Amino acid sequence: MNNTKIFKMSFASLYSHYINKAVRKEQTNGSVDEIIFWLTGYNAQTLRQLLDNNTDFETFFAEASKLNPNVSKITGLFVDVV
Repeated sequence: MNNTKIFKMSFASLYSHYINKAVRKEQTNGSVDEIIFWLTGYNAQTLRQLLDNNTDFETFFAEASKLNPNVSKITGLFVDVV
Protein backbone atom coordinates (compact mmCIF):
# COMPACT_ATOMS: atom_id res chain seq x y z
CA MET A 1 0.00 0.00 0.00
CA ASN A 2 1.32 3.45 -0.91
CA ASN A 3 1.09 5.78 2.10
CA THR A 4 2.92 8.71 0.49
CA LYS A 5 -0.15 10.95 0.39
CA ILE A 6 -0.97 10.59 4.10
CA PHE A 7 2.67 10.98 5.16
CA LYS A 8 2.84 14.33 3.38
CA MET A 9 -0.32 15.62 5.06
CA SER A 10 -0.02 18.00 7.96
CA PHE A 11 -0.68 16.37 11.31
CA ALA A 12 -2.38 19.61 12.42
CA SER A 13 -4.84 19.38 9.53
CA LEU A 14 -6.22 16.12 10.94
CA TYR A 15 -5.75 16.83 14.65
CA SER A 16 -8.96 18.88 14.77
CA HIS A 17 -10.82 15.93 13.22
CA TYR A 18 -9.46 13.68 15.99
CA ILE A 19 -10.71 16.18 18.57
CA ASN A 20 -14.14 16.43 16.92
CA LYS A 21 -14.49 12.65 16.84
CA ALA A 22 -13.52 12.42 20.50
CA VAL A 23 -16.14 15.00 21.43
CA ARG A 24 -18.78 13.11 19.43
CA LYS A 25 -17.81 9.99 21.39
CA GLU A 26 -18.16 11.97 24.65
CA GLN A 27 -14.41 12.13 25.22
CA THR A 28 -12.23 15.20 25.77
CA ASN A 29 -9.39 16.97 23.98
CA GLY A 30 -7.18 15.70 26.79
CA SER A 31 -8.01 12.09 25.99
CA VAL A 32 -6.82 12.58 22.39
CA ASP A 33 -3.59 14.14 23.61
CA GLU A 34 -3.12 11.37 26.17
CA ILE A 35 -3.36 8.76 23.42
CA ILE A 36 -0.86 10.68 21.27
CA PHE A 37 1.54 10.90 24.24
CA TRP A 38 1.13 7.16 24.90
CA LEU A 39 1.71 6.31 21.25
CA THR A 40 4.67 8.57 20.51
CA GLY A 41 6.35 9.65 23.73
CA TYR A 42 5.61 13.29 22.91
CA ASN A 43 4.48 15.65 25.68
CA ALA A 44 2.20 18.70 25.67
CA GLN A 45 5.01 21.09 24.71
CA THR A 46 6.31 19.02 21.79
CA LEU A 47 2.78 18.32 20.56
CA ARG A 48 2.04 22.06 20.53
CA GLN A 49 5.27 22.70 18.57
CA LEU A 50 4.38 20.02 16.03
CA LEU A 51 0.93 21.51 15.56
CA ASP A 52 2.26 25.08 15.33
CA ASN A 53 4.92 24.03 12.80
CA ASN A 54 2.41 22.19 10.60
CA THR A 55 4.55 19.05 10.83
CA ASP A 56 3.68 16.32 8.32
CA PHE A 57 2.82 12.79 9.43
CA GLU A 58 6.11 11.37 8.15
CA THR A 59 8.10 13.75 10.36
CA PHE A 60 5.61 13.36 13.21
CA PHE A 61 6.34 9.64 13.44
CA ALA A 62 10.02 9.83 12.45
CA GLU A 63 10.75 12.24 15.30
CA ALA A 64 8.68 10.44 17.93
CA SER A 65 11.03 9.78 20.82
CA LYS A 66 9.62 6.31 21.44
CA LEU A 67 6.80 4.56 19.69
CA ASN A 68 4.91 2.50 22.22
CA PRO A 69 5.74 -1.21 21.85
CA ASN A 70 2.00 -1.96 22.15
CA VAL A 71 1.20 0.01 18.98
CA SER A 72 0.10 -3.20 17.26
CA LYS A 73 -2.75 -3.51 19.77
CA ILE A 74 -4.48 -0.35 18.49
CA THR A 75 -7.89 -1.38 17.21
CA GLY A 76 -9.40 1.91 16.11
CA LEU A 77 -11.89 1.85 18.99
CA PHE A 78 -12.02 4.87 21.27
CA VAL A 79 -11.63 3.74 24.87
CA ASP A 80 -10.62 5.45 28.09
CA VAL A 81 -6.88 5.58 28.71
CA VAL A 82 -6.67 5.02 32.44
